[in-house]
Amino acid sequence: MFAIKSHSRTHIFDRPALMGILNVTPDSFSDGGRYNQMDNALRHCEVLVSDGADIIDIGGCSTRPNNAIATEQEEMERVVPILEAIRTAFPKVLISIDTFRKNVAEACINEGADLINDISGGLFDKKMLPYIGESHIPYVMMHCVGTPETMHQYALGGDIHQTVMDFFVQQCKALEAYGEQQIILDPGIGFGKSLEANYQLLSHLKRYRYNGRPILIGISRKSLIFKVLGTTPQVAENGTTVLNTIALLNGADILRVHDVKNAKETMRLVDTFCQSIGKTS
Repeated sequence: MFAIKSHSRTHIFDRPALMGILNVTPDSFSDGGRYNQMDNALRHCEVLVSDGADIIDIGGCSTRPNNAIATEQEEMERVVPILEAIRTAFPKVLISIDTFRKNVAEACINEGADLINDISGGLFDKKMLPYIGESHIPYVMMHCVGTPETMHQYALGGDIHQTVMDFFVQQCKALEAYGEQQIILDPGIGFGKSLEANYQLLSHLKRYRYNGRPILIGISRKSLIFKVLGTTPQVAENGTTVLNTIALLNGADILRVHDVKNAKETMRLVDTFCQSIGKTS
């Protein structure tokens, strides 16, 4: 069980939560350009919510390999209007903003966003952790290396577990210096790790539950699926389901996914399986 407290509301989860991805960019690796117009974004958000999304994660700056990074102004112009519309249309759903920029985070929190999902864990913008800490905002801290332009050039291997855990300890302590925090940990599967390292991370998720914090896993349509299968992100949904199953069995608390319906069914089946195991053990 874990809770997310935001804007005087407390959301308690006694099961894994589902975070539906809403990319409002023209260039995301899987669905770039499909939802960067207001009408399309709202329709897709309605699908995500009706399929069971607990959180909508809005992203306005793609960090896919060999991609030009959007400016802060471009990211603002993409995200804020759609955030405002979603907050009005879906007042009860939790809204996450996928950004590594403090100014974007602050603008979105002021418009009603509930949490910040930072792929850099506070590394790309040195103002991010002080802002999150002083404002006590729920924060997804992902392990990352390099910069937005270079992070995909890394392929960390070796003792990847210690590398990721050392990062979490360091960044959590830095954030905790500003007071009591709501931190969700994401080991950053697909970001700067070798293929083998990604699967090692997936197999030992409980090792990263630093100080009992929830663990978020974002596997959906990533390269650790289509590189093994020799396919593309667009046809990686079956592989996503398989790896989400493994993630849930290994202790994931939040799944970040493109297809919420598939993930919801996966979660129900895994829960039924685990209850059956408990009754017969």
